[in-house]
Amino acid sequence: MPTTHSDHSDDHTVRLTVNGEERRLNVAPSTPLLYVLRNDLSLNGPKFGCGLGECGACMVLVDGRAARACVLPTKAVAGLTVTTLEGLADGNHLDPVQQAFIDEQAAQCGYCLNGMIMTVRSLLNENPTPTREQLVAALDHNLCRCGTHVEILAAACRAAGLKGESP
Repeated sequence: MPTTHSDHSDDHTVRLTVNGEERRLNVAPSTPLLYVLRNDLSLNGPKFGCGLGECGACMVLVDGRAARACVLPTKAVAGLTVTTLEGLADGNHLDPVQQAFIDEQAAQCGYCLNGMIMTVRSLLNENPTPTREQLVAALDHNLCRCGTHVEILAAACRAAGLKGESP
């Protein structure tokens, strides 16, 4: 099992599964999960946006549920399963949510897409047949500064199987 070291004076071993791979990390327990994912594990799907848990760019799944990695201490996910954007695909087959975002061309700069995709995946994990209104409510706290909300909602509807729903 790979061990990753961070430069912290009060190191602590945390075990978790990231994208299907068990990891043992030597990090301060309070280190934000986002820092470990990006800096120690080189996973760049989750983005640093606001650092306050407000924008959603850092979204990951923890045991299948959406969590904001920038405000989540690594110790809080010890023993749990963390999935990043990189871990959604099954080999060469994209997750249906990822494919829907491609099919709907739901990106401009792409910075918010990690959070949008992970939020939709989380909702579909909990409710495989959400309504358009439930999709809108789930995405409400994910910020997109480019204004591609119409395409993002169309992709979310496509991923949920809501054919013919207009954003």
